[in-house]
Amino acid sequence: PLIRFTSGPSGRRATLIGSGLDVWEVVSMVRSSGNDPAEAAETLALPVDLVEAGIAYYGSYPQEIDERIELNRIEAERGRAAYLAGLERLAG
Repeated sequence: PLIRFTSGPSGRRATLIGSGLDVWEVVSMVRSSGNDPAEAAETLALPVDLVEAGIAYYGSYPQEIDERIELNRIEAERGRAAYLAGLERLAG
């Protein structure tokens, strides 16, 4: 009930109502927080019930969320490579 769907350039995404965050972002933070929903909620400045709603959605649709997390990882690597290439060119 705390999940809605948002459409954008990357397609339809599960988001947490009132937060502006996608479920994949919350799941990533929970993982980074040692799987501690309370710690993730504090870091994200969200009520813990919203984080728990994201975890529940992930429990039902893990493949969807894991695919989003992987896409983000790939894009982050591409961005980092482009940045490093830019630094190299600046150095001459």
